[in-house]
Amino acid sequence: PSPQERLAGTMGDFGEGPLGTKLGQGATAVKYPRPTRVKNKTPAPTQITAEQIVREAKEHQEEAFKAPALKIADVQELQEYRLKKRKEFEDNIRRVYWNESVWVKYAKWEESQGDFQRARSVWERSLDHHHRSVSIWLKYAEMEMVNRFVNHARNVWDRAVTLLPRVDQLWYKYVHMEEMLGLPQNARVVFNRWMGWEPDHNGWNAFVRFEVRYEEWDHAREVFKRYCQCHPSVKAFTRFAKFEFGLGEVANARAVYENAVEEMQLEVDVDQLYVAFAKFETLAGETERARGIYKFALDNLPKEKAVSVFQSFSVFEKQNGSREGIEDVVLGKKRVSYENDVRQNPHNYDAWFDYARMEESCGGDNFEKTREVYERAIANVPPAPEKRYWKRYIFLWINYALFEELETKDVEKAREVYRECLKLIPHREFSFSKIWILAAKFEIRAKRLDAARKILGTAIGLAPKAKIFEYYCDIEMQLGNVDRCRVLYQKALETEPTDCGAWVRFAELEKYLGETERARAVYELATSRDTLDAPEVLWKSFVDFEIAEGERVRARALYERLLDRTKHVKVWMSYALFEAAPMGGGGGDEEEDDTTEKAEARASDSEEETVSAREIRAREVYERALRCLKETAPDAKEERVMLLEAWRSFEGSRSDGGDVSLVESKMPKRVKRKRAIFADDGAPAGQEEYYDYIFPEEQGAAPNLKILEAAYAWKKRRTE
Repeated sequence: PSPQERLAGTMGDFGEGPLGTKLGQGATAVKYPRPTRVKNKTPAPTQITAEQIVREAKEHQEEAFKAPALKIADVQELQEYRLKKRKEFEDNIRRVYWNESVWVKYAKWEESQGDFQRARSVWERSLDHHHRSVSIWLKYAEMEMVNRFVNHARNVWDRAVTLLPRVDQLWYKYVHMEEMLGLPQNARVVFNRWMGWEPDHNGWNAFVRFEVRYEEWDHAREVFKRYCQCHPSVKAFTRFAKFEFGLGEVANARAVYENAVEEMQLEVDVDQLYVAFAKFETLAGETERARGIYKFALDNLPKEKAVSVFQSFSVFEKQNGSREGIEDVVLGKKRVSYENDVRQNPHNYDAWFDYARMEESCGGDNFEKTREVYERAIANVPPAPEKRYWKRYIFLWINYALFEELETKDVEKAREVYRECLKLIPHREFSFSKIWILAAKFEIRAKRLDAARKILGTAIGLAPKAKIFEYYCDIEMQLGNVDRCRVLYQKALETEPTDCGAWVRFAELEKYLGETERARAVYELATSRDTLDAPEVLWKSFVDFEIAEGERVRARALYERLLDRTKHVKVWMSYALFEAAPMGGGGGDEEEDDTTEKAEARASDSEEETVSAREIRAREVYERALRCLKETAPDAKEERVMLLEAWRSFEGSRSDGGDVSLVESKMPKRVKRKRAIFADDGAPAGQEEYYDYIFPEEQGAAPNLKILEAAYAWKKRRTE
């Protein structure tokens, strides 16, 4: 392409001008001034600060232009000046008639010229446009008052208050003018006109102060009566009563308060009226009247409104009350606090407990308040039939029943409380053995054994629990009813056959009665079951029973049977201790005509009871246990260590020193190792240190153990 075409192509990229001409890069690029290159960057010998620059600029600034003072030489010039100013004002008014300041400036200028007729004309014209502007009325009346045109000012105030009767400022100014003129009768007339519009408290208070200034007490009293009729409030009645009290009319002041209480007993702020009434009686020296007012207010006001009354009552009792009165105030304060707590959360049973306990401690012979608190507390039934919600609630019933039984001595009321509580509990979902037992104990204290048996029988039918069976059996055992106890234990085992505690108590009962074979049969029945809740308790009790009977062979057989079921290390240790310990003297209930077999058995037992024989058997048990643990649970190293330590302790306790070296040769070495740990999601979470045990027979499997021990020894020497 030609140079012109290339130029046109390049210029077309940057758009066109207003006449369609092509614009090149030079026409559209933004050109910045070239920065000045500073060659000499050393500081100047004379430095100038910004403050000096500003000061010099201020000094060289020219003074503002002031218009020359206008000097009027004769009347003609004055008329021309006035004509010019009026024309300017009229032009401004025609242009911005809605602007109040223009009217005010015009009227004030006419006033300054002494032409009051023209000034009034301007004010009247402004009122045609701004008749609801309070500032214009005030300035209009002020002009008339300043220039002593009293009737004109009175006329302006009359028009203003007629047009704007709800603006208190106009009334205040009107009354002030009449009072400054020394015409209180006119001011009273203005006040009466104002009060016809029923102003707020400030207006009535101003009328009262006006009458007080002129010591017109009867007029002031009449104003107060109208004031209280217009605004029946605490403020109005309190001001009226203070006025009467200030005049020394205590009876009139009391009558005002009594009338106020009758009229305002349903108002929201009646609590403030009670406080003011009580304070008035206190100032009048009638402390008993004041105390009666406070108590009446506290008894009749709602709890949320009685807070301020109670605070004032507290201060009153501290100043004028006795010790008992102050304590009553403190208790009342706590009572209000508890009421707030239970109102916010009715299911806060801890607050109910504290509330009832406080009422019990301060109730004296009057139990109605305490009973009321308990009734309100038990009315708040837990929201769901779940036992965790009822655990605290049920103690309210228990405390209520104990209160009726022990404090009020009302046995029938206590029985009714227990009865209602047992009806309320949903026994199909859950039950409380405590309440059944307490109800039965209550009937026993009342010497009603049949009623107690009936309660416990009902409990067994509705909620058969181990505690109920145990308590029922204890009662029958104390009464000597052995057959009943056996029947109850059979019923308990039929209800819960896996309860080892019931089996043990049944066997102990038979043992206590001397029925050894029956007790052994019970134990045999229990141990023959496959599922038990605490088999270790049952087996231990069975073994202790045989040991107490002096039956070493039977006890050894029990240990062997137990080892067939479990190989736990504690069973082995207990077995070894049993073999090492001497057998207690049993057979005290044997018949005098023993057979030959029993004599031979006792002879063999006496041979087995020698110290050497017992130690040999105990050592055999330890060896069997160590061998069994090594074969059945090779990873249970800590259990093996426990067994070896027990064995070593046994060998050390022998009189001849025992063979401790044999056990020491079997003891493992304790080493510290590390292993990886993982988070819940399987990700590696680092390593942790743990202690491991290496037994002598495992030495070959750990060839690096000696190197590790040497390293530990070297490290220990370095640290030392």
